[in-house]
Amino acid sequence: MPIADLPDRGVVEVAGEDRVAFLQGLLSNDVALAAPGRAVFAALLTPQGKWWADMLVLAADDRLLLDCERAQAPALAQRLARFRLRSKVTVHDASGAFTVQAGWGGAPLPAGIPAAPDPRLPEAGWRALSPAPLPATDATAEDWDRHRLALGLPDGSKDLVPEQTVLLEAGFDELHGISWTKGCYMGQELTARTKYRGLLKRRLVPVAVDGPLPGPGTPVLAGEAEAGEMRSGRDGMGIAQLRLEALDGRPLRCGDAALLPRIPSWMMLPAREPA
Repeated sequence: MPIADLPDRGVVEVAGEDRVAFLQGLLSNDVALAAPGRAVFAALLTPQGKWWADMLVLAADDRLLLDCERAQAPALAQRLARFRLRSKVTVHDASGAFTVQAGWGGAPLPAGIPAAPDPRLPEAGWRALSPAPLPATDATAEDWDRHRLALGLPDGSKDLVPEQTVLLEAGFDELHGISWTKGCYMGQELTARTKYRGLLKRRLVPVAVDGPLPGPGTPVLAGEAEAGEMRSGRDGMGIAQLRLEALDGRPLRCGDAALLPRIPSWMMLPAREPA
């Protein structure tokens, strides 16, 4: 029942009486659903509807805590603060006050600290924001990375490109990161148009890697044609951005390795016309 500290994760704190309404107009999911013991997966988009950051939103007393990439936390806090206007909110990088932890494989959810099941997949376990490391920590961040790769979960800027990636390419619909009913938020128009007009042409797809692990950005080839590029990976597993037509069973090469797409049960791909 592994529990791991995640040192590459940080926390942005949003407090004040308007905190829910403030984030509701900015993030892709329904922030009002965040409650003690219930987290929300969401993204902050550019006005053009492209990914800029994602986070798990946890509720704690009179605050909302955004579990995000630690390296991105200062810029995320700054970016959110620009939209405060007359909202009664405060926004700051609180990464120094918390240790972000993940538990999976049946590890019990901690009590007495902000913690909730990971809203993306039941198999992803839970997240906790602890003022100090839990004594039961018995796994590493690398163990968590292997687990999320096995599940096919994209991991922020390891797999998504700021100001380029569209949420539906990265599985945010299936992973419960988008509300289609809550009303307007920044970047909503492109997200809705991509879904309802069927404009998706590529996806982030988990792959098995047979050979040396290619570096991020290495082109994926189907024969002589470019079919996508490698994103993150370790230990024979990875995530690649692939054109949908490259998922027809043709052999894929990336650097000196062969890639085999592994479509997880949660991923919904558009039906293709029979040849």
